[in-house]
Amino acid sequence: TLFLRNHGGTATLDASLQATAWLLTSFVIIWVVARAVFEEGRITYHRILGAILLYLTIGFLFVALYTLIGAFSPGSFQGLSVTERDMLPSDLVYFSFTTLTTVGYGDIVLVHPLARGLSNAEAIIGQLYPATLLARLVSLGARPHN
Repeated sequence: TLFLRNHGGTATLDASLQATAWLLTSFVIIWVVARAVFEEGRITYHRILGAILLYLTIGFLFVALYTLIGAFSPGSFQGLSVTERDMLPSDLVYFSFTTLTTVGYGDIVLVHPLARGLSNAEAIIGQLYPATLLARLVSLGARPHN
């Protein structure tokens, strides 16, 4: 699970192992689903669901990256701590998706430069992915089908 338990000094190890597993899982899901979503062919209900799954998986990929940063550089986030308390992943999920959707409430502040850079990348992806997806689906829909 993604729940972090602070058992002495193992919280950092737990967080990093869980985040690494989520990172690898996210990459595999993105690779497999993106190939199916963006290949030539008709636009189907399953393609649309796959595109939504990709967007959500991108958010969780960033959750894993933020967890790794927080585990190895405590104090990277002002407003939450990855290893100092029992933490539900909802804190980082909340932050990731407010960044991905560019809502950005500002209640969690990034202090570490790497975390700031990742949040910028996530916000850019959050803007470009829907636009790129829409353009691709329109181009697939405009082509004549056999």
